[in-house]
Amino acid sequence: MEDIPEDWGRSVVTIGSYDGVHRGHQLIIGRAVSRARELGVPAVVVTFDPHPSEVVRPGSHPPLLAPHHRRAELMAALGVDALLILPFTAEFSKLSPADFVEKVLVDKLHAQAVVEGPNFRFGHKAAGNVALLEQLGATNDFKVDLVDLYVSGTAGGGEPFSSTLTRRLVASGDVAGAAEILGRPHRVEGVVVRGAQRGRELGYPTANVETLPHTAIPADGVYAGWLNVGDEAMPAAISVGTNPTFDGTARTVEAYAIDRVGLDLYGLHVAVDFLAYVRGMAKFETIDALLVAMAEDVKQARELIAEA
Repeated sequence: MEDIPEDWGRSVVTIGSYDGVHRGHQLIIGRAVSRARELGVPAVVVTFDPHPSEVVRPGSHPPLLAPHHRRAELMAALGVDALLILPFTAEFSKLSPADFVEKVLVDKLHAQAVVEGPNFRFGHKAAGNVALLEQLGATNDFKVDLVDLYVSGTAGGGEPFSSTLTRRLVASGDVAGAAEILGRPHRVEGVVVRGAQRGRELGYPTANVETLPHTAIPADGVYAGWLNVGDEAMPAAISVGTNPTFDGTARTVEAYAIDRVGLDLYGLHVAVDFLAYVRGMAKFETIDALLVAMAEDVKQARELIAEA
């Protein structure tokens, strides 16, 4: 918090992990931005690194729907003025709810309003809740604005928008359901590295993406989507899995840019957006059978992308 200017004035603040910046998060952040505009002060999002669960319960780090730089981009597009990423340490985790409010919201950010969802928890062992936040706000000169989260449609069966639900859908391969909650396709990022280069030999050269740590990767299978390089989004057929036809063991994410020839992406940071599930991963008895399946995969991916 040393980066916060000494002359920082009042602000509207919202706090949370905000992994994915899904549609529920967008409602809360959008309200914080609108309140900030009404009051003529900055809108600030406070989040944490690493994920609090990793510190409280080591080894329990959840798969991440978006890295911090991606969250920052999405929040900026919503009108957020500043993103404060606090190092979540064992010492920090022991702050009582009152100390958290005093040290972060009052002393540093001079909160004029705090915007949260109804299930917001804070402080040591998540002892603080919305009712306590409102009490602390009354004694520390800030208002608390609550945002009811809408429930999702068919994807979640009526569950509230949540990162947990989104991760579950991604893990099951339901990337269309995940997109319904996120408000956009689920994205996986990383650097293109050299693989076995079998795709090139088979006529379908793929970008083998070395994904970022803790990335939420969809279930093994073939998907339609896009391979994003810089500002260009190229229609793609995407394979997730261990390449069982070749007895592979390493799980990879590989994207074939449909109808693109001569791409050299090695060493570049790329992003893969998952639009729709095409089929599960399968082991083929012959290369010819694999080639027939790959041709059909590309055909279906092309059609799904054209319909999007």
